[in-house]
Amino acid sequence: MKKIRIEAKPTEDRLAELGVFEWDLWTKEVSEFPWTYTDKETCYFLEGEVTITPDEGEPVTVGTGDLVIFPKGMSCTWNITKDVRKRFIFD
Repeated sequence: MKKIRIEAKPTEDRLAELGVFEWDLWTKEVSEFPWTYTDKETCYFLEGEVTITPDEGEPVTVGTGDLVIFPKGMSCTWNITKDVRKRFIFD
């Protein structure tokens, strides 16, 4: 089973090492929608909160200050409970 990986509150050094603030910016208001990852996505939440429920798995809640890796091929439902601003990159 593909799992969501979460690194809570990474250090400024870790974020700089990854180049997070050079990544694209994505924003989305409170909403709910299905999503399938065609590539691995790594993202860093600048603001907001979302509960992601994989089609096969338990819900995971992430938000401000979390670095999150979504595996390629995972299908899930996003339930954004606080408007999201995140930096992201696809591998």
